[in-house]
Amino acid sequence: MIDNHIFQGNELGIDPRKITWRRCVDMNDRQLRSVVDGLGGRTDGVPREDGYDITVASEIMAVLCLASDIADLKARLSRIVIGYTYGKPSEQKPVTAGDLHAEGAMAALLKDALKPNLVQTLEHTPAFVHGGPFANIAHGCNSLTATRVALKLADYAVTEAGFGADLGAEKFLDIKCRMGGLKPDCVVLVATARALKYNGGVPKTETGSENLEALEKGLPNLLRHVSNITQVYKLPCVVAINRFPQDTEAELALIRTKCEELGVHVALSEVWAKGGEGGIELAEEVVRLCEEPNDFTFAYELDQPIKDKIRAIVTKIYGGGDVAYTAEAEKQITQLTKLGFDGMPVCMAKTQYSLTDDPAKLGAPSGFTVTVRNVKVSAGAGFLVALTGAIMTMPGLPKVPAAERIDVDENGVISGLF
Repeated sequence: MIDNHIFQGNELGIDPRKITWRRCVDMNDRQLRSVVDGLGGRTDGVPREDGYDITVASEIMAVLCLASDIADLKARLSRIVIGYTYGKPSEQKPVTAGDLHAEGAMAALLKDALKPNLVQTLEHTPAFVHGGPFANIAHGCNSLTATRVALKLADYAVTEAGFGADLGAEKFLDIKCRMGGLKPDCVVLVATARALKYNGGVPKTETGSENLEALEKGLPNLLRHVSNITQVYKLPCVVAINRFPQDTEAELALIRTKCEELGVHVALSEVWAKGGEGGIELAEEVVRLCEEPNDFTFAYELDQPIKDKIRAIVTKIYGGGDVAYTAEAEKQITQLTKLGFDGMPVCMAKTQYSLTDDPAKLGAPSGFTVTVRNVKVSAGAGFLVALTGAIMTMPGLPKVPAAERIDVDENGVISGLF
C-alpha cells in the first residue's frame, strides 16, 4: 500500500528516502536485508532502496502482543509510523498506516491471531503460546491477553520474559508490566552450569566438561542479573539451576554455595529429565516467595527525557558507565522529542550474549560505554527502539542449514525436521 500510494500520485507526500517500514518474510535470508525494488518500466513502481525483516522482528508482532482487543488493535495499527514526508528535517511529518487507511485490512488479517492459543504440556498442564516478538530488538514477551487470561484461570500463572534480566526481564517489567498494569509476585532466574562456564571464558565446545575455576569466574554474571531483579526492581528472586546430564555434582554444589553465601535463593530444577516431579523444589520456593511483600518499581519514569531513560537502563541494568550517540541518533532523538514521542518507554535493541553492546565482552563488566546508533519510534506498539551494536532484524542461514538434513522417502515420510 505504501508503494502503491506513491505510484498513484503520492497525495501524502511520502519521501521514498524516508520510508521506515520494511517488507517482511517468515524465513532467514540475508540477501534480503538491503534490496532495491521497483525496477523495470514506468508501470513497475517507483525504484527505491528497501529491505526485509523477519516476521517476528516486525512492529506488528509487538502490536499484536500488546493489544487488548480488536478496537485497541486497530488503533495501534493505525498509529504505526511508516515514513516521513518531504522537506527539511524540521518540516518533515510522520506518515502512519492510518493515513494510508490500512488498519482495517491489517486487523482483518489478525482478528484470529489475536486470540490466545491454548495448548498443554506432556503432563497436561494448560499453557498459552501466543506471540513472539524478538527480545533483542522488541519487547520479547508473550501477549498481554494471554497473561491476563492465565491469571484468571489459575492460582499461579508463570510467564516467560525473554532471555536475560538485562533484556527480557527489563522489557517485561519496564514495558509490558507498565502497559498492562501487572505486578509480579516473584522472579525465577534460570541459570545453567554451561552458560556460567561460558561467561567464565570457556569456549562453547568445551562447556560440557567440568571446570570449577571457570564456573566460579562466570558467577558474577549471574549475580548481576540477580541484583537487577532484587535491587533495581525490588522483587523477590530465586535462581533455578537448570540441570543437564553433563553437569557434575561439584558444579551444582558450587553454584548453590556461592549464591547462598550472598543470600540468594536457589532451587535445583530437573524438569528437563523428570518433568513436573523435577520442579517440585523450585515450585515450593516460588510459592513461598509469592507470599512475601514486594516494592516493585521501574528502572525509570516515563516523563524523563529519552536520553535519561536510556542512561538509566545502561547504568542501572547493564552496569555501564556512559552512553554515546552517533550523529544520526542525536538527530533522531531531537526529532522524536519534537514530535511528542519522548513520553514512551524505551526498548533497547542489544545483543543477548553480553551485558554490554559487544557480544565478545562476557562475565560482568562495568564502567563501559554503550553506543546508540539509531533511535526509532514504534508508535503502534507504544515504545521507542534504541539500536545498539550490530543488531540484525533479518537473520541469515548458518554454514550448514537445517535444510541439508531434510528429506522425504518413497512413501512420502519426511525426516530431518527435528
